[in-house]
Amino acid sequence: MSENNTNAKLDYSLIFIIILLAIISVFTLYTLDPYLDQNPLFQNMYVKQIVWYIAGSIAIAVIMMFDYDRFRQVSWVLYGIGLISLIMLYFHFPPGIAHEVKGGAWGWFSFPGIGTIQPAEFMKVFLIIFLAHIMVAHNEKYPEHTIKMDLWLLCKIAIAALVPIFFVAQQPDLGGGVLVLSAISACMILVSGIKWRIILTIVGTVLLSFITIIYVYLTYPDKVNEFLYDKDLGHVVARFQGWLFPDDYSQEGAYQTLNAMKAIGSGQLVGKGIGDFEMTYKIPEYHTDYIFSAIAEQFGFFGSSILILIFFLLIYRLIFIALKSKDPFASYMVTGIIGMFTYQIFQNVGMSIQLLPVTGLPLPFIGYGGSSTLTYMIAIGIVLSVYYRIKTYMFDES
Repeated sequence: MSENNTNAKLDYSLIFIIILLAIISVFTLYTLDPYLDQNPLFQNMYVKQIVWYIAGSIAIAVIMMFDYDRFRQVSWVLYGIGLISLIMLYFHFPPGIAHEVKGGAWGWFSFPGIGTIQPAEFMKVFLIIFLAHIMVAHNEKYPEHTIKMDLWLLCKIAIAALVPIFFVAQQPDLGGGVLVLSAISACMILVSGIKWRIILTIVGTVLLSFITIIYVYLTYPDKVNEFLYDKDLGHVVARFQGWLFPDDYSQEGAYQTLNAMKAIGSGQLVGKGIGDFEMTYKIPEYHTDYIFSAIAEQFGFFGSSILILIFFLLIYRLIFIALKSKDPFASYMVTGIIGMFTYQIFQNVGMSIQLLPVTGLPLPFIGYGGSSTLTYMIAIGIVLSVYYRIKTYMFDES
């Protein structure tokens, strides 16, 4: 079979999309700069974001120097590094480096002169690589899918995912960590080859459990709230109450969401203009979790729709690469990355318009965040490495 040499190709479409998102991010942070707190830590965020994008670009260049299959060889090492870092945070070790932020969350390492690093962000990519390795190794060993073997694969995936999910939940980081890791795992299970009857059974069980939880909460709200407060999950209670009953909790759990919706609505069709933030600056974390409201207030429905279209093109391009790759390990990794980005985009925009509960989750590539931005760039580096080494053949069916 004659090979048409399409190796050593850069995906310029994907690179162009990332450059567009980087420009939007830096420009929005620049316009927000005068409104940020006078604390030096919150000054010149756009400059810091540029630095993180440069670091991410270097990471992409390094990743593309190596065959993506090398990740499979070190998947255990990467997973172990991520897990050890989460365990260290669980025990608040080492003292002075393990960093507690407001609300009592232990999710960061603080390095003098460098800044903070959030291991849970990097664990997302490590988990994707590790799950892809597990799925490929299992399917190579058991090429014939049976109910027993599929359940065994499902158990492997569940164990690998639940261990980091447990430690991330203890930080606590339910919205930005637990749900993202769960979305990644669920997305990869869909393409793992597990029989659909098993997957549909799981989906039905999850939906039934969710409906039951909602019913119990609406029937016995006081008892459920008391239980959650006893488990130090009072912030979860506030966010759900603000989501379900925004008018009753306008100064508590719904404060951010209501102001975000006012900011988005005030932008109307074409926005108020560059740097006009009459409402956005009233929202806590508007340079990270609620940066979508800043874009909508400045550029209105038209501008925010363009941003969503760019995200759509990003996901479309990732799906194209996942389908084009003939290597299962590569396809699984890209699928996990698709799950990570899709969930985070949908969740962030959804919470800004009260479609979903509030979670501490930045908008990918747009909201400020050193660890998160670097993680996204590493993920894109893996995708570019996959595309760079895709082989096509003259008599390929496609």
